[in-house]
Amino acid sequence: MNMVFEVPASSKAKLVALLEADPYGKPCFSRNGYKVKDGAHIGQDKDKCYVFMRATDEFAVFARGKLKTLVDAEGKELAVESKPEVVAAVAKVIEEEENNAEVGFGAIFG
Repeated sequence: MNMVFEVPASSKAKLVALLEADPYGKPCFSRNGYKVKDGAHIGQDKDKCYVFMRATDEFAVFARGKLKTLVDAEGKELAVESKPEVVAAVAKVIEEEENNAEVGFGAIFG
């Protein structure tokens, strides 16, 4: 399943630190894979950044729990799971980027 979480752009550094923490854990974001995109670059809200990942049901539970720990100074959760239409739009952009990269490598290595 595709998952997308929205985080205020001002908290991107906190998000990246959380995603990169414990890269050898089981489970962990590094092993699963993820992409962080600024909203303006993917046609979404420019004041947010988006975390895209493909996840099994088991990893989805882990990701939701871990991202809930990302809070601001008042204790408000920063990471919010995106609505299905946003997930679909972000997934489409990511897939197009991946396909374009494959085509580019094919042209280089023919």
